[in-house]
Amino acid sequence: MTIRARLITLLLAGLVPFGALAARGDSEQPVSIEANRGSIDNRKNVHVFEGGVVLSQGSLVIRCDKLVVTQDADGFKHGVASGGDGGRAAIRQQREGRDDFVEGRATRIEYDARTRKAILVGKAEVKSGGDEVRGEYIEYDGATETYLVTNSKTPEGSEGGGRVRAIIQPRESNGEKSP
Repeated sequence: MTIRARLITLLLAGLVPFGALAARGDSEQPVSIEANRGSIDNRKNVHVFEGGVVLSQGSLVIRCDKLVVTQDADGFKHGVASGGDGGRAAIRQQREGRDDFVEGRATRIEYDARTRKAILVGKAEVKSGGDEVRGEYIEYDGATETYLVTNSKTPEGSEGGGRVRAIIQPRESNGEKSP
């Protein structure tokens, strides 16, 4: 397999944190990566891009200062995007069958293909349509489509302080808006 084909396979399979919400056609689109530097270590299965990194694939766009993709012995991918937009990495992707987008920002965004979990740490926020969640730690489980939010940099929420914030818009049911 060529380096380009291997890299595209890694990115397609492992860097779509909001894959359960994503536009289906995105995975069929080519991956484009721009960065100031890149290194690929096929022996260790580590791919690193640095400096103004922009990854795009269909409606998916990831912007960060550094992007690291690794693959474990079982073939599962793990991606970490860090820095970028005001010191935060950013991800944006259109939702399946909708006109709106899911957008996330954090100091660090991690995605584990084995567990299908996306973790946003440090000044983390996720917006989807008019809904918004903010905290220091946001974990999205793609298998169960659930969120965990704390105002600590850990899921337990035992350090730090303050409160998390969520804005949830009314949903329509049976053609009527809920109160």
